[in-house]
Amino acid sequence: MRSYNPDLTPPWKRSAPVPEVPAEADLVVEEVSTGFCGAVIRCEAGTVTLEDRFGKHRVFPMEPRGFLLEGRVVTLVRPSASPARPTRTASGSIAVPGARARVARAGRIYVEGRHDAELVERVWGDDLRIEGVVVEYLEGIDDLPAIVADFAPAADARLGILVDHLVPGSKESRIAAQVTSPDVLIVGHPYIDVWEAVKPSSVGIAAWPTVPHGQDWKTGICRTLGWPENTGAAWQHILSRVHSYKDLEPELLGAVERLIDHVTVP
Repeated sequence: MRSYNPDLTPPWKRSAPVPEVPAEADLVVEEVSTGFCGAVIRCEAGTVTLEDRFGKHRVFPMEPRGFLLEGRVVTLVRPSASPARPTRTASGSIAVPGARARVARAGRIYVEGRHDAELVERVWGDDLRIEGVVVEYLEGIDDLPAIVADFAPAADARLGILVDHLVPGSKESRIAAQVTSPDVLIVGHPYIDVWEAVKPSSVGIAAWPTVPHGQDWKTGICRTLGWPENTGAAWQHILSRVHSYKDLEPELLGAVERLIDHVTVP
């Protein structure tokens, strides 16, 4: 006679099943016991290697219920050999294959120059199209108060502005202080130019050089690094080395994410 061993554990004490998620490259998860959050860069022999936004690597066993994905407990499993579509955009957001661009919102994000706009597009372009956010560049912020007044920001047409070298006492900080509208958010990064917001390791250099005061900063960078003194070509080289948010400094990442939230959150 076949034996029967019923599960006598009360229903409220049974562990609910959790989804199994393939540990695809660039999937961002959090390890439950340590709180370490990072993108998957390697999966092998029952382990997964994560890289956080500062470039630190840690290896974890792929144990059941061992990770959080978007706040939900999951079990990571080894991905299949067949190629899969990217699960994340360059900014680390969940990819939405086939999603159509949303009709542009009334709100806008302004950045100082073309290089800033190209870098934002490189990393956040997919997210911005889904959200319907247009990025425009200003060619400097000397006339920022007048530009804001002309835009006429409102609760349903918010304005976000990204400023280079926004540090206490700088010209940029004094200009930004003149804008007081509650529907405008001005954020920035501490770098002289957005070039510096790209991690030196991503560009293949040890550090961004210090350019003496009074010299054109971009030309000085090219000269010090031994690059041809063609700032347009230098920027294209830098931009080509940016593949995702992991190639950017945290100060820029946080600033752009705040601007997107400001423009899109009701």
